[in-house]
Amino acid sequence: MTSQQLLTYFSEKRFVRELKARSKDSALKEMTELLAREREVHDPQLLLEMLKRRETLGSTGIGKGVAIPHGRTLATGKLKVAFGRSKKGIPFDAIDNEPVHLIFLIVAPYHDPKNEYLPLLGKIVEAVKTDTARDALMQVATFEDLKSVFSEALSS
Repeated sequence: MTSQQLLTYFSEKRFVRELKARSKDSALKEMTELLAREREVHDPQLLLEMLKRRETLGSTGIGKGVAIPHGRTLATGKLKVAFGRSKKGIPFDAIDNEPVHLIFLIVAPYHDPKNEYLPLLGKIVEAVKTDTARDALMQVATFEDLKSVFSEALSS
């Protein structure tokens, strides 16, 4: 999956420069509500419940200030990514016990015939693996900035 292909799953409508949330549950709720407002999901409560259940299996806080909550759901018909940033940081039970600043919410349809969900997840992990990329994501002011950071991170 190229950076251009990856970026087709993102949208300016699903870009939050500064999350208001101060807890894991409120962050998941805020991002779910964003998808609902934009009519990206038809059952936001079902999505939120799925995300919370997923977190009970193990935190999606992968460390270094990054969380990638994700899952398959009947609440959507298309694979999509929402991005939210918190400069203050959000307690997320991450594997390194550090607060999360960058959240990538991946929502996949229950039936994903192209099977793009896991490659997409892997590509996001690849893009945020360096301090340089994470630092740049902390500075993004616009959706265009976000796209530039991903293009740069995945070209090296």
